[in-house]
Amino acid sequence: MKASRFFSREQQEKIIAAIKEAEKDTSGEIRVHIETHCREDILDRAAWIFKKLNMDKTRQRNGVLFYLAVKDKKFAVIGDKGINEVVPEGFWNQVKEIMTKYFREGLFTEGITEGIKLAGRQLKQFFPYKADDKNELSDELSFGKLTEKENK
Repeated sequence: MKASRFFSREQQEKIIAAIKEAEKDTSGEIRVHIETHCREDILDRAAWIFKKLNMDKTRQRNGVLFYLAVKDKKFAVIGDKGINEVVPEGFWNQVKEIMTKYFREGLFTEGITEGIKLAGRQLKQFFPYKADDKNELSDELSFGKLTEKENK
């Protein structure tokens, strides 16, 4: 199963809608990146992808990445410095636990959208929308191995 085919177009649209809804009342940014394989430590890979997607360049450092390696059945949720400084301790693990419950049932779209909703509530609480806020990062899902040349 290739990463780009893991979710149907309809499922992708549901995930994108969840991102848009979660970002509606916050300056925070949420991205979802899906790869087929992750041959290294999942958190190291997610952190590398985070930087390649320029998520560390948001004005308030409040980006959140949902990273999935579908063939290896691994995933990570990581936030940037700004959000990590304010969310309760263990918050990202709670998000992962809720997502895992859905994933075990094969409900991957639902797991991701629930995780996005939880992250969105925290972003809204700590980074409420302001009149001058703009969508700094794409809401579209990204797929596959990123290289040094991509997303610079």
